[in-house]
Amino acid sequence: MQTQPSIQFSKRLLYNLLYKRPPISDLKKIHAQIIISSQKSLTDSLIHCYLRTNNVNVARILFNNYPFPSPPTLVWNLVIRAYSKLQDDAYKVFDEMPEVDVFSWTSLLGAYVNGGEMGVASKFFEEMPVKNDVSWAVMISGCVGCGRYAEALRYFGELGKSEHNVKTNEAIVVCALSACAHLGALDRGSWIHGYIGKNGISETSNIRTALIDMYAKCGRIDCAYRVFDRISKPDVHNYTSMISGLSIHGLGEDAIRVFNQILVDKIKPNEVTILGVLNGCSHSGMVQQGLLIFYNMENSWGIVPKIEHYGCFVDLLGRAGYLAKAFGVVKSMSIDPDVVVWRALLSACRVHRNTYLGERIVNHIGQLDSQSQRGAEILLSNLYASLGKWDSVSILRHEMSKQKNQADIGCSWIEVNGSIYEFRVADQLHPQIIEIREKLSEILKRAGLVGYAANINYVSFDLSDEEKEQAVAWHSEKLAIAFAFMSTAPKTSIRVVKNLRTCEDCHSALKAISKVYDRQIIVRDRSRFHTFRDGKCSCNDYW
Repeated sequence: MQTQPSIQFSKRLLYNLLYKRPPISDLKKIHAQIIISSQKSLTDSLIHCYLRTNNVNVARILFNNYPFPSPPTLVWNLVIRAYSKLQDDAYKVFDEMPEVDVFSWTSLLGAYVNGGEMGVASKFFEEMPVKNDVSWAVMISGCVGCGRYAEALRYFGELGKSEHNVKTNEAIVVCALSACAHLGALDRGSWIHGYIGKNGISETSNIRTALIDMYAKCGRIDCAYRVFDRISKPDVHNYTSMISGLSIHGLGEDAIRVFNQILVDKIKPNEVTILGVLNGCSHSGMVQQGLLIFYNMENSWGIVPKIEHYGCFVDLLGRAGYLAKAFGVVKSMSIDPDVVVWRALLSACRVHRNTYLGERIVNHIGQLDSQSQRGAEILLSNLYASLGKWDSVSILRHEMSKQKNQADIGCSWIEVNGSIYEFRVADQLHPQIIEIREKLSEILKRAGLVGYAANINYVSFDLSDEEKEQAVAWHSEKLAIAFAFMSTAPKTSIRVVKNLRTCEDCHSALKAISKVYDRQIIVRDRSRFHTFRDGKCSCNDYW
């Protein structure tokens, strides 16, 4: 019986099949044909395809059994990149390379960055004998990705020095603007905007989106809108950034207006767009508009609500006082509610002083991880304290003391003369802390002349009134503002970024300070902006 001869594919055909990035099932068949056809010269492409499909082990076997004296540098670099989450293996491959180039160094740098080894990455970056634009982008984006924003801006500043002779690319600019946005570094962000124009960097959609985001998060929503308004044909990302910016400034009606323009332009909103406009409705008390958008997002735009959308929707209802309805939404969710959803509702219970529902929510959160439970217990403790239930506070605090997890510490950042300064609650480390506290005492005393009195209702420790006043006086944003008073000219606008929600006492204090000193004070807390001017806040006390 005569056997059927096997069909052999030509080298060109096999190469073209590999070039199309086939799925793993087809890739194995192509691999078999390469073996049958003895097309050893396609090994590089085959390794590349296996790496693209995350089949690192197969790629490494091919690499270790390379049919020629040594793989080309490009293939070595690809293998290093594939080991980006296994730094030791990546370094081993790098160390075995007969010849390295800038891409080899950058690939290993990327492995350290992707593995979160930023200390090692920073040292390695400094020791790199040669760097290109990708190297700088990897380092700067790594810093932004792990929250080292000031360090990211330091690297961006170094890049501009003439000795590096590296052209700034889009990724670097976007990451630098993101760092400015997180820190509220308006001066630095504005400088980068000018740098883009002076250096002939094309304002791509990504850069424009980052500019809108930066200006909005640095408190200049007017500048953000000017950038947006100059875009002849905004895409969904430009629109989304603008809507989100308007929302965190509490400009819900404007956010709705821009959202409606998306629909007029027949651009399909994405998940983040919907989240942004819901956030705007929440911060502006626009319950009916929020209801309409939430319940139509799937039918109208094909967007299935995710946990973030539910969290925002619950926040919208809770802020407006619809606690029972919000609780009903949580209980009827098609996906399991996470701690963000529960805490949004618990925060509303604190605002509306509903201890019964608050206790029920904490019981639900208790079924989640211990860190989540602690955050909820702090909110409940504050709720008890506001109602003077010190026995309940004491019991809850005693239980919390047994846990190892710590709550987030209040931190604030402020940009003064181009430098970023960080303050923590009851800060002891700043070199001028004594002078800052003295200045703060003076400021609060003058604020008292226009009606400010320390709000100690939410101090969740049974202390004397004097001790409670001192506890709220040393909140991080107050310390940052006192430092700004010491470091800037009178009537200069002050911008502060805080990692937590602004408390009631700080909110009242800043309204009074803005009036007595005739200063605009802009605070971006965890969820929104507060612009204090002439004794009033842009949130209209709805936050």
